[in-house]
Amino acid sequence: MKVFVAGHKGMVGRHVVSVLESKGYSVVVADRATLDLTDFNAVRRYLSGSDFDTVVLAAAKVGGIEANNKYRGDFIYQNLAISTNVIHAAYLEGVTQLINLGSSCIYPKHASQPIKESALLTGPLEPTNEPYAIAKIAALKLCENYNRQYGTDYRSVMPTNLYGPGDNYSNLSSHVFAALLRRFYEAKLNGEGSVTVWGSGSPLREFMYVNDLAKAIEFLIRVPRETFFQTAGPNTSHINVGSGVEMSITGLAEMMAETVGYTGKIVFDLSKPDGTPRKIMDSSLMVSLGWNESTEMSVGLSQSLNDMKAQ
Repeated sequence: MKVFVAGHKGMVGRHVVSVLESKGYSVVVADRATLDLTDFNAVRRYLSGSDFDTVVLAAAKVGGIEANNKYRGDFIYQNLAISTNVIHAAYLEGVTQLINLGSSCIYPKHASQPIKESALLTGPLEPTNEPYAIAKIAALKLCENYNRQYGTDYRSVMPTNLYGPGDNYSNLSSHVFAALLRRFYEAKLNGEGSVTVWGSGSPLREFMYVNDLAKAIEFLIRVPRETFFQTAGPNTSHINVGSGVEMSITGLAEMMAETVGYTGKIVFDLSKPDGTPRKIMDSSLMVSLGWNESTEMSVGLSQSLNDMKAQ
């Protein structure tokens, strides 16, 4: 099977490539110098005559709370451009199957927990990352309505909070997991007496090791079209993927401190936003398809620490 992975240098993309290659797929990638995903004509030319069986759309502009809130125009424009270009070009060039990587931020801020796929568009989004979420919802709906109008097999995967090797550990643009890990590691190296964590520490989050998601994507590629749409529903195209394990930010901070060997104080900055108070995905539809993959947090955290040191 010949698969084009868009976004192969991102955290998810590189794991998808690794998993697919280990399973014997013929994987094709293109860096930014070769293909600008925000240029529709370039994307269509690249897909033209390529005979891809599947496209995995893992490319996106991503960042943490501060980056999402500060660069709102960049986040909505670039993510809309990437997703609409790849999905529409794939349809025009006859690509039968597409896996679109979404995000749990598509769901309302105060959605009932655990979050079911049916919660989509039932309430207001988290304001700090609304532009990114709207772009992801648009991509999901594009897949859904191309399936309904054109009979394509375009599926959207909604993962929970991800972590693991290949993450972005920047102080300004990282997600909570990577940002915290870096803070604790640097605090240990510098002998700091305390580490400040944004918010109250009370929000609950579900975390998933990134390679587990890559395995889930490979699994979904193999699920027959009829089976997938009988499970997801005839008029939808998205499915949740999570670990089923949630942890408070306080609990995460304490586990990270222990992992890196930091013994100072943990201080919570109440002037900073908490974001969504609780977020755990209902992955029962995915489980009903036969998927079950979950890496222990202690194992994944150690792998993340080694990766951050290497970076």
